Amino acid sequence: MDIRLTKSIEDANCITHAGTFHADEIFATIILSEIMDNIVLIRLPEVNEKDYPNKMIYDIGGGKFDHHQLGGNGQRENGVKYASCGLVWKYFGVEVLKKRGVTDVDYVFNMVDRDIIQFIDSNDNGQSPVIDTDYGFMHLSKIIAQFNPCWDEKIDADENFYEALKLAYTVWNNTLKNIIHKVEAKKFVDKAIDDSSNGVMKLDRFMPWKEFIIDSKNPKAETINFVVFPSNRGGYSVYAVPKEKDSFESRKLFPVEWGGLRDENLQRVTGVKTAKFCHNARFLCTALTEEDALKIATMAQTMQ
Repeated sequence: MDIRLTKSIEDANCITHAGTFHADEIFATIILSEIMDNIVLIRLPEVNEKDYPNKMIYDIGGGKFDHHQLGGNGQRENGVKYASCGLVWKYFGVEVLKKRGVTDVDYVFNMVDRDIIQFIDSNDNGQSPVIDTDYGFMHLSKIIAQFNPCWDEKIDADENFYEALKLAYTVWNNTLKNIIHKVEAKKFVDKAIDDSSNGVMKLDRFMPWKEFIIDSKNPKAETINFVVFPSNRGGYSVYAVPKEKDSFESRKLFPVEWGGLRDENLQRVTGVKTAKFCHNARFLCTALTEEDALKIATMAQTMQ
């Protein structure tokens, strides 16, 4: 992470606002560090963008990468307004991904925007949905906000800003890596959808599959209720396909009488020799062999 904070406007090549910081400008800084050889950042209370035409100015100044001006600075088709993080990603995201060697740039760009950038933007713009609970909802933007100095601390907030950058750098790299690798799995899932039969899809190894089935335009994807693949605990897993991305509701569940059973009890009810476990919520079953896992999936597919 080649980022340094400075108090000297002459040394700085980037400018953002002083005072309380947020995930918005923190992650915008991290994204910019992907395309700039080094960032020397100064945080100022106010700035006139015209005075510094050769510096990157964001989340302040009312320019291309700010969103505090009257009317904001645009929004997506789904209504999520752009904050500085989203504006920086909008203009530099493709360059970031090409630099990382991504081939399916448009697909990954949109997935990154959906899976991390839009939350940061919506939170900064006051658009995040209210979670109606009697306990605290700890999310990414709140975690970053807690790096700000406490009200009674007499310290330089730039030090806290830098600590927040270090956390954000780790989160950003892990998120981007996972998305890029997830998209690499799509071609294998697409083939498995093509090869599926009787509502059952088989994968040769575990990989992300849920949203690729749900988003697939292949008519066969709509008929898949169960997916079989090797388990990282040994043996094979049989998963029910969720109705929607991140949903806990499944298209079809395992039979009620299987729920919560293990080993001999499950084997007796199913007649499957190596059946090991059925989750009490009935979205997951396991077996020791692929053959038996496929039997479980086929049975569940045909039972009411």
